[in-house]
Amino acid sequence: MRFRLLRVLLHKEYLQIFRDRVMLRQMIMMPFIQLLVLSSAATFEVKTAQVYLVDQDQSASSRGLMDRLRASGRFELTGASPSMKLADQALLGRRAGMILGSPSSFERDLERTGTGSVQLIFNAEDGALAGVTNSYAQQIIGAYSRELGRAVRPMVMETPRIDIRTRGWYNQELDYKDYMIPGILVQLLTVVGTLLTAMNIVREKELGTLDQLNVTPLPRSAFIAAKLLPLWTIALVELALGLMVARWIFDVPFRGSLLLLVLASCIYLVVALGIGLWVSTTVETQQQAMFISFFLIMIYLLMSGLFTPVRSMPQWAQWVAEANPVKHFIWITRAIMLKGAGLADVARSLVILTVMGILALTFALRQYNKTSS
Repeated sequence: MRFRLLRVLLHKEYLQIFRDRVMLRQMIMMPFIQLLVLSSAATFEVKTAQVYLVDQDQSASSRGLMDRLRASGRFELTGASPSMKLADQALLGRRAGMILGSPSSFERDLERTGTGSVQLIFNAEDGALAGVTNSYAQQIIGAYSRELGRAVRPMVMETPRIDIRTRGWYNQELDYKDYMIPGILVQLLTVVGTLLTAMNIVREKELGTLDQLNVTPLPRSAFIAAKLLPLWTIALVELALGLMVARWIFDVPFRGSLLLLVLASCIYLVVALGIGLWVSTTVETQQQAMFISFFLIMIYLLMSGLFTPVRSMPQWAQWVAEANPVKHFIWITRAIMLKGAGLADVARSLVILTVMGILALTFALRQYNKTSS
């Protein structure tokens, strides 16, 4: 009897979802628009840095340094003058992000002592951007320094005793999209699982149908299951479509087990649905549900390691992040897709998500029963 009731309620819920064309388009189209936009926008890679040149030496060596920076494709010359005051104004007016200064004795010092000094001044409002730009500039200047060393003082160059060869494992091309897109997929599942679940049940409150259903012999478990299962399946469908977009459009590798990722997604969605159900029991309107859901999602994403590493956070924040289900699922998704991790590698995070799912759903159901009574 319960399964028959559940089948009828699921049929009603699916009809209701597919009849609401606006909501259906939002559930299907908006996540993929976000995936296409965020995959290109959410990156710490510096495409082009604007440089203001203060060349007080005006020598072939100082001009060669700027030529190397421009030839790399990472730096664009936006102005030049011997005045540091004009360079500071360009930095203040955001017409430049970096100042390259060469002293008047740059080439003379290179010829006499084999060592020359240059000054790099960065706009460090965005510390991460300044750090990446500095890393690019240091690499180019280091290569130019070795070139000058061979050309000016070839006899002082010694053969290195340690041969260093580097290789980026799991992401050999150092493509930032390979790192970001798995995390963005988790974000989309979180929005569908938490926000839409909360708003779907609260809408029943606003229409008054929730109170009508509560006074009927209909089991609450069947009603809750009928509300959660459609969104659970829709989220899995969006995950499948998102994985196809990631593979076919952005060429993100998938080295692990698809079945393992689906299993982890099913467990994670239980957590997200349970939190959405809990939100729906604490509010009375869809506006309140949207506000609380977005508040939770922002905390989830900022403390998940999606944009910044969790290990770079303070120790107390790292402890709090352990209670963040998004953090564990992002790690699982990246490990499976990029590293080819197996069940044993992600077992700890899967267990944590399972415990979180049981607690979230149990607490939400008890809160719902208390509120309903």
